[in-house]
Order: sequence, then structure tokens, then C-alpha cells
Amino acid sequence: MEWMLLPLKRYADFTGRSRRMEYWMFQLGQIILYSVVGIACFVLAALIGQASEELAGLIIIFPILLLAMALIVPNLAVQVRRLHDQDKSGWMILIGLIPFGGFILLIFMFLEGTAGPNQYGEDPKGTAADTFE
Repeated sequence: MEWMLLPLKRYADFTGRSRRMEYWMFQLGQIILYSVVGIACFVLAALIGQASEELAGLIIIFPILLLAMALIVPNLAVQVRRLHDQDKSGWMILIGLIPFGGFILLIFMFLEGTAGPNQYGEDPKGTAADTFE
């Protein structure tokens, strides 16, 4: 649970490095959160939909949109820190704007970070000496 909430604690921190575990657990947490909110919205919309179809549509769209807007900054920040872990510039996130760029970014998110310190900070996994002790 701590890994899912860590990007929210570092909400707009675009400096430093993040491990793969932090990124993927945050993504899993978002999937769970969107699923719960989506199901709750659909149930509420079904109950209210009999009275007003327009209100039912707003009940489905508005909370999900609000959640997406609240999570966009920590999402971008954890992606940038993940790129920093691989000693790549955070500006590489703009690759996602070109066709198939999202797929390239997805591959970067799977790759392991550089061992030891790099220009963006210390290794979030710790040093090699810490690993073998």
C-alpha cells in the first residue's frame, strides 16, 4: 500500500529517481481506484437514471474526470522520475505525443534503472554494497 501512495506524497516532485515498483504499484492503485469510482458512478446513475437521463450522464462522467485531473500531475511526476532512474531526461515523456510513442514509453517503464548514482541522484534501490550485506 505504501508503494501505491508514495507518488501522491511526492505529488509534484519531478526531481530524483523512482523504482519500477513505485511506478507499477501506483498504476495498479489507479486501476483499482478508477474501477471502484466507475462502478459506484454506474450504480448511482442507474438509480437516478430513471428520473433524469442528463443527470445520470453527469454522475458517470464528472467524478471520473475529476479523478483524472487530480492524478495527472503525480502520474507525470512518477513517469519523469522513472525516466530519470534510467539516466534519461524527463522531457522524453513528450515521446508519448507522437504516434506509437506511448508504446515506447511503456517499454521504458519496464526497463531497469541504472545501477548506482547517476546525474539525477542516488540509486533508489541502494548501492551494490547495501544489496549484498
